[in-house]
Amino acid sequence: MDWPISEVARMSGVTARTLRHYDEIGLLPPARIGSNGHRYYEEHQLLLLQQILVLRALDVGLPEIGRVLADQVDTVDALRGHHRRLLAERDRLDALATTVSRTIAELEQSRKDGRPMTAINRPENLFEGIQPSQYEGNLRDFPGLAEEAGRRAAVMTPAETEAGQRERTALMIRLAEHMAAGVPADAEPVQAEIEAQYTALHAVSADEYRAIGRSCVDNERWRAAYEAIAPGLAAFQRDAIEAYAASRLA
Repeated sequence: MDWPISEVARMSGVTARTLRHYDEIGLLPPARIGSNGHRYYEEHQLLLLQQILVLRALDVGLPEIGRVLADQVDTVDALRGHHRRLLAERDRLDALATTVSRTIAELEQSRKDGRPMTAINRPENLFEGIQPSQYEGNLRDFPGLAEEAGRRAAVMTPAETEAGQRERTALMIRLAEHMAAGVPADAEPVQAEIEAQYTALHAVSADEYRAIGRSCVDNERWRAAYEAIAPGLAAFQRDAIEAYAASRLA
C-alpha cells in the first residue's frame, strides 16, 4: 500500500512543500513517482519520516539526520537510540520546568508582599527546550519571517541552534539590565541592541518590526519569556522597537 504526498502531509503534519524538499536533498525520496508526477510513499518511507521528525524535535540538523539515516542498519536499534535521546530531553525539560516553577513562586510572593522583583533572572539558556518549529508558530502573523526561520532552522546544526538560543537570552538580559538601570527605551545603548536584533531579521519593513514589538507583549509565549527575566521587560522591548522604527526606519 502506498500513500500520496497529500495524505502523508495530512497524517504527519509536515507540509507537502517540506516533503518535496526532503526528496530534493535526498533525505526522504518517495517510493515512486506516478505518471501524474505525484510522489507516493510506502511504509518504509513513513518509518523514515517518523525518525526524521523525532530527530528534528531534538534539534538535529538535516545534514546530520542524513548521516544518521545513512549509517542505520536496524530500525529498532535506531529507534532505541532515539528513545534514549527523548528520555534525556525529558530530564532536561523537567529541570527547566523546575526553574520556571521557582520563578512563578518568587513572583507570587513578591506580589503578596507588595514589593516588585527588581533582580534580573539569569537563566543559562531561557529558550532551552523550545524547538525551532515553535518559533515558526510564534511568527504565524509574519509569514515571510516564518518561512525564512523555517529555512534557516532546517540547515542548522544543534550547536548553531544552541548558540542562537543563548544569544537571544543574552540580548534579553542586556535589555533588562538597561531597564533596571533606568536607561530609557529610546536611549543609544538600548537602541544599539535593537539595531543588532533588527539586522538579524534580514530587512523586515518598519511596520513588520513594529508588529513584532507589539507581539512581545501580545503573544503569550513571547511575553512569558521576557517576564521570566524581569517584570516589565516585554513592554520595554516593545517600546524600544517602536522608538527604533520611528527614528531609524522612517
